[in-house]
Amino acid sequence: MAIAGAIIGAAVGGWMNDRYGRRTAILIADFLFLIGAVIMASAPSAPLLIVGRIFVGLGVGMASMTSPLYISEASPAKIRGALVSTNGFLITGGQFLSYLINLAFTKAPGTWRWMLGVAGLPPIVQFILMFGLPESPRWLFRKGREEEAKAILRKIYPVDEVEQEILDLKESVEAEIREEGSSEKINIIKLLQTKTVRRGLTAGVGLQVFQQFVGINTVMYYSPTIVQLAGFASNRTALLLSLVTAGLNAFGSIVSIYFIDRTGRKKLLIISLLGLVISLGVLSGVFHETTSHSPVVSSVETSHFSNYTCPDYSSAANSATWDCMKCLKASSPHCGFCASPTNKLLPGACLISNDTVKKQCHDESRLWYTRGCPSKYGWLALIGLALYIIFFSEEIEKMLEVRALHWRFWEKSDEPKEKSQEV
Repeated sequence: MAIAGAIIGAAVGGWMNDRYGRRTAILIADFLFLIGAVIMASAPSAPLLIVGRIFVGLGVGMASMTSPLYISEASPAKIRGALVSTNGFLITGGQFLSYLINLAFTKAPGTWRWMLGVAGLPPIVQFILMFGLPESPRWLFRKGREEEAKAILRKIYPVDEVEQEILDLKESVEAEIREEGSSEKINIIKLLQTKTVRRGLTAGVGLQVFQQFVGINTVMYYSPTIVQLAGFASNRTALLLSLVTAGLNAFGSIVSIYFIDRTGRKKLLIISLLGLVISLGVLSGVFHETTSHSPVVSSVETSHFSNYTCPDYSSAANSATWDCMKCLKASSPHCGFCASPTNKLLPGACLISNDTVKKQCHDESRLWYTRGCPSKYGWLALIGLALYIIFFSEEIEKMLEVRALHWRFWEKSDEPKEKSQEV
């Protein structure tokens, strides 16, 4: 639902940017995100929690398309690329910080309410600070507020450069307005028949689509769950290990920034995709091994907790064939696996899943599993997850690759350069 909200937020954000300005759009995105965080933290039920997620998604979608636009239009040309790339790096850095905050709240009363509610602080800070920043000079020029735009440009650029920047911006905006007011209609079919346009469009759109199809959102949202599925029982341990993967995401962004101009976009992209295939293969293999070779359920161990035996296990005709995975799949009610105190890979107990049973299991120095089962290959899953994050971390640079690939196709195309440039 957060992603669905982000789709709507990005679509509405485009219109809002043109109508009310970049700064106003960011302020509205902050407000939506704050409302979403408050709703989530105070949600008495799952439906209201989902409503909060939608509000957060609206804010994320609007901010995701507005922030790079605002940065590119309100920053000096010399550092514009660096600032846009820094924005992407800070996204991955923010993910790392969020896992760190979650780790701090694992022992706090209310746990997840604090984790979700604290997300309301950054939009408050940004909302206040945005009043100290100027509107986009380009948007002001388009709205006929030239004097305001010139005043902002004089603050951004040195005295010897500002007049030329004002002239360039004015000419660019006037050219845009003339194109918009032209009576000549764009022939979409004719454009798509142009090799340059078609190749650039295919590369740009395809890159963004497949970037999502490899499952990055699932990994970033559910990495603690993935860690638990790999055989790590503790919520705190899962969050701590997820913190490492989020840190690797930020580290990978720095590494890719360094290599992108040295190895080339295409080569880096191919290496990244091959790495993703390998790391996902490792994860698949580990999960298959975990589910097909999980510890068996022992009737002796289970009878040790006689008052809390899983009902499905008690009534099963062939309970001797039960293992940890079958125990976790029990549905009436949900059950958990209490591992052997000697070795987590030895036969354990299949019990009703609740806080009382969990505490009793822990009191006997046993591990309590409700999502994944004990496995000796869990560390391989962590390696696979870490490699996946590192290889994917060209997210910032892939945005730049869209432009770079388009111009490569233009340079290699059969179209005259003047015609391609015009298109």
